[in-house]
Amino acid sequence: MSNFVLILIYISVGFLFKNVKLPIKNLHLKLNRFIILIALPAMILLETPKIQFSVHTLIPMYIAWITMIASALLVYFLSKKYQFTREVTGALMLVTVLTNSSFVGIPVITAHFGMESLPFIVLYDQLGTTFGLATYGTIVAAYYGNKGEVSIWIIIKKIIQFPPLIAFAVAILCSSYTYPDLLIKILELLTLLIVPFALISVGLQLEFKLATSEVKPFVISLMIKLIISPIIAIFVCHIFGWSDLLIGKVSIMESGMAAMITAGVIASMNGLAPRLSNAIVAYGIALSLITSWFLYIIIS
Repeated sequence: MSNFVLILIYISVGFLFKNVKLPIKNLHLKLNRFIILIALPAMILLETPKIQFSVHTLIPMYIAWITMIASALLVYFLSKKYQFTREVTGALMLVTVLTNSSFVGIPVITAHFGMESLPFIVLYDQLGTTFGLATYGTIVAAYYGNKGEVSIWIIIKKIIQFPPLIAFAVAILCSSYTYPDLLIKILELLTLLIVPFALISVGLQLEFKLATSEVKPFVISLMIKLIISPIIAIFVCHIFGWSDLLIGKVSIMESGMAAMITAGVIASMNGLAPRLSNAIVAYGIALSLITSWFLYIIIS
């Protein structure tokens, strides 16, 4: 419950600052840059070496990537059908596909299944959403965030220059080494700043009234993220016989969490419908507290 209170506090602080003349202009842009350039790479460097692969631990990865790929394809085709702008499509490809598997996922799922579910939450987060952010998120931001002519070389250049992906590559190379204690403490401190800074940034950009053109993508995104994605996960678990396993139930619950906060930050930083992106993140967090309860009843 404390995490939910903190979410509301951070977003409220940002929203209150929205109409206050601050000494720092465009504070949300400064916060976003700090997250993407420093805090997020620090988290990836800290968490990636902790991943340990086995046959059983791959279940969360399978479910995470199947639901992400299915959601991305659905967003793409619906964007084409309703002729969404490039910016809106790019925003939906980020916030509809990437899941808030830790900050929201941990308190919600452990409240239902207890602390024994925590290792499976971490697996889903690291093998699914964190890895997805570093790879898929990089590609989407590079492709849709480019305002000029798009070519494969421009995309490749943006990908290899994206700090979170660089950090991921470094973390993989250093996975057999132990970080010095001082470095670990610095990385932990920077990681702790991601959530408050990101949520304050969301609050600074939050608008209760969306433009008419943004209502349809807003509804579509939340429908896919909170309803269709967990249905896909339930279907996958049923096919492979994972429905009765705790690791399968945890993965289903994770697939139905709200949009990843950092995905909203990346969308905003790249000019991908910032108002829409932040509305999906903020309202999605609130709605997920309700939808996750129904999802728990269904899978139990």
